[in-house]
Amino acid sequence: MDVLTRVSVLSRFGHALSDETRTRVLLALKEAPAYPAELAADLGVTRQKMSNHLACLRGCGLVVSVPDGRRTRYELADANIGRALDDLLQVVLAVDPTCCPASNTEGCC
Repeated sequence: MDVLTRVSVLSRFGHALSDETRTRVLLALKEAPAYPAELAADLGVTRQKMSNHLACLRGCGLVVSVPDGRRTRYELADANIGRALDDLLQVVLAVDPTCCPASNTEGCC
């Protein structure tokens, strides 16, 4: 397993959070470990899409898969990730609507 530099860690975290579904997965896993089918149902996405998002989050090093009999459970790779999410949720942003309209975050800044 590679030990990443601080910049790389933040870049991977930013990439993961750049997608709303991945962000929702991380917030759900912050609360408790979960199975892919449950996450897909709770978040209203297909199992295939959930599988893709979980693979991305695993690749970024943010979640781990834990074998549980014939199933696989997912959880945050480190408790510090949950605390980081809590800290990020406390941030207040002063958004310039001319730069980053609420309806179009794709072209944001």
